[in-house]
Amino acid sequence: MKIVFMGTPEFAVPCLRTLAESSHEVAAVFTQPDKPKGRGYKMIPTPVKAAAQEYGFAVYQPLSLRKGEDADEAMRILTETAPDLIVVTAYGQILPKEILELPKYGCINIHASLLPKYRGAAPINHVLLNGEKETGVTSMQMSEGLDTGDMLIKRATGIGENENYEQLYSRLAAMGGEVLAETLEAIEKGELHPEVQDDSQSCYSPMIRKEMSALDFSKSAQEIHNTIRGVTGFAMLDGKRFKVFSSELSDKTAPDAENGEIVDPDILAVKCGGGGIIVFREVQPEGKKRMRTEDFLRGNKPAKGTKFN
Repeated sequence: MKIVFMGTPEFAVPCLRTLAESSHEVAAVFTQPDKPKGRGYKMIPTPVKAAAQEYGFAVYQPLSLRKGEDADEAMRILTETAPDLIVVTAYGQILPKEILELPKYGCINIHASLLPKYRGAAPINHVLLNGEKETGVTSMQMSEGLDTGDMLIKRATGIGENENYEQLYSRLAAMGGEVLAETLEAIEKGELHPEVQDDSQSCYSPMIRKEMSALDFSKSAQEIHNTIRGVTGFAMLDGKRFKVFSSELSDKTAPDAENGEIVDPDILAVKCGGGGIIVFREVQPEGKKRMRTEDFLRGNKPAKGTKFN
């Protein structure tokens, strides 16, 4: 098949590599425009663009697919390319109806959840925030709705008790490539069995907001642990911002301590609402690099009773 791929972040790269290493023709790659990063505001290519250039694929970066000159040019390119299929993975733009209907086999999306649950932009974050035990990847025939198209292939995976966003993101990205390969094979063999989504079982995962990372120590240890896993937590320690990248739950309690109080400075254990305790495992003090907690404690051991807020 002649395929056009649309994707942007690192999550989409395994799907692009699956196509590149298959027998299919990758006729073009669409990705978001480069963005400036770092102190020098140097323009950095998207991960998908960088991967596409490794294979020598033609890359297009329209500002919009829905309006303006960029949209007209994108439609011209797609029409002339005449793909049999468009594969979309975390592209970051909504495809208009005329693009959805252009290819012979339509457009399929590789989505990082077990649809119909967790439609939307941030499914990996929200399954962790909500303490889900299972998630997965779904390939879907795209429609005009937001992640509402018929499901094609679903693959589930358990979520580790302490698994955080970065770890789950990497695992699901790899699964995405595998699900895409299965979906393409089923298309070629005529063995797809699309399943209509049950809208009554759906839930939405909106974009993450910065304030969602604030740690509220009046909440339970499990809720705080889920926040850290899902969005990276932060609190204030001695008037400075303190990020927490990973944590684990303790089987001990401290009912007499105050919420946010460090009850064991040797391991950075903190009391939470209801008396539960959470242990910070990977942290970043303000102005410092990210580090394991034991490295932080070598020269920055807080006194017992010090409070996060």
